[in-house]
Amino acid sequence: MTARRLPAQHDPAERTDPERVRITVDGAELTGPAGSTIAGILLENGRDSWRTTSRDSRPRGVFCGIGVCYDCILTVGAERDVRACQRRACDGDVVSLQEETRPDAAGEGAS
Repeated sequence: MTARRLPAQHDPAERTDPERVRITVDGAELTGPAGSTIAGILLENGRDSWRTTSRDSRPRGVFCGIGVCYDCILTVGAERDVRACQRRACDGDVVSLQEETRPDAAGEGAS
């Protein structure tokens, strides 16, 4: 399975091109169909990962796609830990990617 959309003229569901919304992700403007999740817009624009793990800095994006795993978290406006697979994108959303180290990895919080 690939993370891409078929052009409307090749879509067997015979959809029409919907309105588009614009979001800003770490300063870059991305567009996607109205009604899409933030994860959907990121995937449509070729981004398959947007977070790294705190332990080994491994890339993370959509894993379960239903909001259970929290691999797709990011910040929308001032709201942290938003699950990108659950949040519908609104025109003008400002999204920041979350990359943090664990407190004990930086020497803090260790006993």
